[in-house]
Amino acid sequence: MGVRIKTTVSTKGVAVARRREQAGAVRGLHAAAEYVLSQAQAVTPLQEGVLVASGATDVDASALEGTVSFDTVYAARQHEEVTWRHDPGRQAKYLEQPHAASRTAVRDIIAAAVRRELR
Repeated sequence: MGVRIKTTVSTKGVAVARRREQAGAVRGLHAAAEYVLSQAQAVTPLQEGVLVASGATDVDASALEGTVSFDTVYAARQHEEVTWRHDPGRQAKYLEQPHAASRTAVRDIIAAAVRRELR
């Protein structure tokens, strides 16, 4: 003769926590993308300001991916031409370098947003 106990576990709380975690991650991605954009704009070559002003962010909430971009006909070439001269503080690789330098900050921004959402 044995003893049996039947237990039902509600997953409602888990589903709520997952939705909140997702929402926090999306908010964090928006904030992190804006942070990287601001860092990039600070070193983007500046002549008339068109390239700097073309900077934008986008977040794909379902894929949890953030994008930072600059959209002018010369943005890619300006980014890649490391031999071109720029004003002090401005540079080629104006998106790549700030992105790489911001990895820890990006991680921290996203993590903080998720923590806030789960409180």
